[in-house]
Amino acid sequence: MQTLSTSNLPTRPEETGKAAAALPAPQYSLRRRVIAWAGTFIGVTVPLAGLIVAIVLTWGWGFTWVDFGLLVGMYLLTMSGVTIGFHRLFTHRSFQTFKPIQVVLGALGSMSFQGPLLDWVGRHRLHHQHSDHEGDPHSPYPHGPGLWGLFRGFWHSHIGWAFAPMPDGLDRYAGDLRRDKLILWVSNLFPLWAFLGVFIPAAIGYAFGGWTGALTGFLWGGLVRILLGHHATWCVNSVCHLWGKKPYNANDESRNNLFVGIIALGEGWHNNHHAFPSSARHGLRWWQIDWSYIVIRLMVLCGLAWKVRLPTPHELNMRGETQAPLEPAAG
Repeated sequence: MQTLSTSNLPTRPEETGKAAAALPAPQYSLRRRVIAWAGTFIGVTVPLAGLIVAIVLTWGWGFTWVDFGLLVGMYLLTMSGVTIGFHRLFTHRSFQTFKPIQVVLGALGSMSFQGPLLDWVGRHRLHHQHSDHEGDPHSPYPHGPGLWGLFRGFWHSHIGWAFAPMPDGLDRYAGDLRRDKLILWVSNLFPLWAFLGVFIPAAIGYAFGGWTGALTGFLWGGLVRILLGHHATWCVNSVCHLWGKKPYNANDESRNNLFVGIIALGEGWHNNHHAFPSSARHGLRWWQIDWSYIVIRLMVLCGLAWKVRLPTPHELNMRGETQAPLEPAAG
């Protein structure tokens, strides 16, 4: 067993592929702006409408254990695809695993309806390079003084940023993954994975309750689950850059937030993550619940993951907080 330092892992685009300078201020055509706005509007409102319909139907049809199981099960699976797959594996390469598992994680993350894998990785690496500075696509700073400025910053970082087109040149920020034919294939099949993300819970619901079960499965395990997953992920961008504690010097306004840490499966320990972006473990204290890291640890124990990266005691101290060394995590 061996703990690998996080200090040598590439996190900037020039270290992961073709060199990429800071992107210029975007000047998008009206057509691109309309397409981006319409796509985001549909992606936000349809799951919300699904929640309203699901609540209305509950008064007449009830809320079954199958509905509950599909909501929780699909949430845990697809959000794990985002947190373990999209984020910790593909974006920051904090551990290694077999190709079939990479496909599964990429497919599950795509079922969250957060966009194709390579677009997600590129935008997130862009965020890390410019976190809370000019060029950050979803920083809540600066958006003016007072409560109105706080609201504008929260709105932009939570969902407002998604109404803008994808930045030009974003593919350079995922150049290493674009050269991997299997990962490129997974990313290009996003429409298929997204469809399966709502078809599977509907099919399971049908198996247990006929067409009524199919509809409630589609609503609770599909649309409502997508809504919850979206806002849990967006809270990392908004809440975790506005409210919480900053135990480490991360050169930005990232914060640790207990509530987001729980609902986002460990992603809410955001200051920890920005201080050590290549670490597979975000909850660095024993009490900081990190579901995603627990799964990675189980994968290690089963021989399904290796070269898991954690910050060394020296790296922890250099960032401003002293604590006991982390346990070994990789063989």
